[in-house]
Amino acid sequence: QVKLVESGGGLVQPGGSLTLSCVGIGISFRGDAVGWHRQVPGRQRQLVGQIMPSGTANFRDVGKGRFTISRDDAKNTVWLQMTNLKPDDTAVYYCNRGQHWGQGTQVTVSS
Repeated sequence: QVKLVESGGGLVQPGGSLTLSCVGIGISFRGDAVGWHRQVPGRQRQLVGQIMPSGTANFRDVGKGRFTISRDDAKNTVWLQMTNLKPDDTAVYYCNRGQHWGQGTQVTVSS
């Protein structure tokens, strides 16, 4: 069974940092791009960024300068490191590899 499992979400104060993990089970990340997305209730899912097989990461404006993405193909894991978090970053964060998606992890930025 193919699963992507996100973890690491939680409550953080504005200006804080959080690292999310995405682990692939029954699927290999090697050779493929893995994306991070987020969704707020009532709004469309939004691409945050993605990491290419080479390790190069691309970001939408929302994450530039504050977020980084890294990967370890041996561990079948991709991380989204978020810094200087803002209340507007509150959302459910999802990872995907192709058509496969995780169940999401909630990030709440609030004082």
